[in-house]
Amino acid sequence: MSEISRTILREQVKEILLRRILRGELKPGDLLVETRIAQELGTSQAPVREALRDLELLRLVESQPFRSARVREVSDDELLQVFPVRAVLEELAAREAAKRDDLDVDALDAEIDAMRRAAEAGDVDAQLAHDIAFHRRLVESSGNQALLAAWIALGIEVPTAFGVFWTYFDRMELVDFHPPIVAALRSGDAARAGREARKHVQRTERVVRRRRSESARRGDDE
Repeated sequence: MSEISRTILREQVKEILLRRILRGELKPGDLLVETRIAQELGTSQAPVREALRDLELLRLVESQPFRSARVREVSDDELLQVFPVRAVLEELAAREAAKRDDLDVDALDAEIDAMRRAAEAGDVDAQLAHDIAFHRRLVESSGNQALLAAWIALGIEVPTAFGVFWTYFDRMELVDFHPPIVAALRSGDAARAGREARKHVQRTERVVRRRRSESARRGDDE
C-alpha cells in the first residue's frame, strides 16, 4: 500500500469514528477494538491504529498498553479551556488577514454559502465541516504558520461540535454568525475584524457555559 493511500485511509477511518463519537453513537467507555473496526470498514489494522492515535491527540480516545482503546468522556470544563485560547488566536488571525492585499475573501464567502446550503438541507455533518473549514481558512489567511500550527493543535473540531451541535441552535443562525467577520475583512479594518472573530468564538463559549449551568441545576434538583 502506498504512503498516500494509507494516509487517505487513516483520515477516512478517523472521520468515521469522529462522527460517531460526536453524534453519541460511540459513548464514553465504549471499546474501540482495532480488529473489529478494520473488519467492519474493510481495511487493515494499520490505518485504524493511526486514526485512533489521531483521536487520542484530540483527547477523544484513551488507550493503555496491551489494552483496547476506549472513548473518553469530554467534559464541558475541558471544552471551556479551549475557547479563550481560540478567541485570542482567531482574533489575531483576523487582524493579520485584514492587513493583506492578497486576501482571498471569496474563499471565505464560499464556505459560508456551503454552510447555508447544508443548513437548508439539514445536513449537520456538512455544516460542521464547512464551519471548521471557514475558520481554518481564516487562520491560514493570516499568513502566519506558527499561528496556524497553534490553532490546529487545539483540535478545533471537538469543541466546535460538542459546543454547538450537542446544544439547540438554529442552524441558519449559526450560518449568520460568520458574514460579519468577512465584511470586516473585506473593508480592511483590522481592529473590527479581530473584534468580530473574537465575538464569534465567545458566542459558542457562552452556549457551553449556559449548558453547564443548566446541567448543574438539574443535578441539584435531583
